[in-house]
Amino acid sequence: MPACIVLGAQWGDEGKGKMTDYLAEKAGVVVRYQGGNNAGHTVEVGDKQYKLHLIPSGILYKNKLNVIGNGVVLDPKALFEEMGYLKELGVEITPNNLVISDRTQLIMPYHKILDGIKERARGKKDIGTTGKGIGPCYTDKMERSGIRVCDLMHKEVFAEKLRDNIEDKNNIINKIYGEEELNFDAIYNEYMGYAQKMKPFVKETSVIVYDKIKEGEEVLFEGAQGTLLDIDYGTYPYVTSSNTIAGGVCIGAGIGPTMITNAVGIAKAYTTRVGKGPFPTELSDETGEWIREKGHEYGVTTGRARRCGWLDLVILKTAARVSGLTSFAVTKIDTLAGLEKLKVCVGYKFGDKAIDYVPASLEDLAKCEPIYEEFNGWDESIENARSYEELPENAKVYLKKIEEFTNTKVSIVSVGPKRDQTMKISHI
Repeated sequence: MPACIVLGAQWGDEGKGKMTDYLAEKAGVVVRYQGGNNAGHTVEVGDKQYKLHLIPSGILYKNKLNVIGNGVVLDPKALFEEMGYLKELGVEITPNNLVISDRTQLIMPYHKILDGIKERARGKKDIGTTGKGIGPCYTDKMERSGIRVCDLMHKEVFAEKLRDNIEDKNNIINKIYGEEELNFDAIYNEYMGYAQKMKPFVKETSVIVYDKIKEGEEVLFEGAQGTLLDIDYGTYPYVTSSNTIAGGVCIGAGIGPTMITNAVGIAKAYTTRVGKGPFPTELSDETGEWIREKGHEYGVTTGRARRCGWLDLVILKTAARVSGLTSFAVTKIDTLAGLEKLKVCVGYKFGDKAIDYVPASLEDLAKCEPIYEEFNGWDESIENARSYEELPENAKVYLKKIEEFTNTKVSIVSVGPKRDQTMKISHI
């Protein structure tokens, strides 16, 4: 596992935090390469639960280097709040175990304000944004008006860029939407405070990650959100503003594709999503509610209830294809224990033909009817299983179907939220 990617194979919330934590045991470096504090990872270690949003999951181990890459959009206020939260839980964070790319884009107060304004203006066509300023920050990045961490380290440069941006944003915030104008001095002083606290952590992280791989150090790349939230390959426009698939690593961490050796797709044993958009296998019945409650399917960041449905292998096959997955890690298979029958989607009926990929058009996806295969469930509680051999036979059949349909092996199975409720069943 010299350079391994961990990414979501569905609509996010698959258990990436736990899997990153599990795989980080053997890694020396953990890199976050995209997204911002709009995503949340929950990791349970012993009797403690940690909720992470920006800082890589490797921070829960001692002597691991954690990297926030240039592909992330960083809210300094959220960063230092998370540092404080982890410190209270006994996690030490220093420049020796956390570094931040000097190329990382900064989320500014006007990004969060514009996020809320634009979402409200959409009315019934809202996207379901978390309001954290992620989209507007990525917009400024592409418009080449964004402010980066390296700019924050030069107060004259920061002041000039901030002044220009506030003038531009106030024209939108105040003159178009009638909201209160932003004050330059207040924001400047706030961010200069962040600059002093952040400076020891700021490095050229692309060089660090490259050198670590060349030295033979095992590096783990931690993704946020999931494949179907990718800006290009997700269910657009109900997506995030970054590339969540494996290709995003090269841009968001600054390393070449030939340096990647493995890509593990994290997949729940069923399917969930948050917010609007087509969901072919959604269960709007008692079974869907049962899965939601048993699986505690509520967002870490927003607290919103997740929509639940049967496992969709078309989605997993799509994830394996666009990210070149070398294996899957299947989580929450314990949630399904107790169901007499299980269904798995093995194709979409689209008009008069069957397809095995997720179409680009939401209108087309909404017309797709799932083609199901039915499987026998298992009554046994499997949360105490610690090896593949201890799993019920019907659970093994279920996992085998994932491998056969996606042509991708299952390397890890999780039977609960804790570190020790994880079994490695093959090489990743």
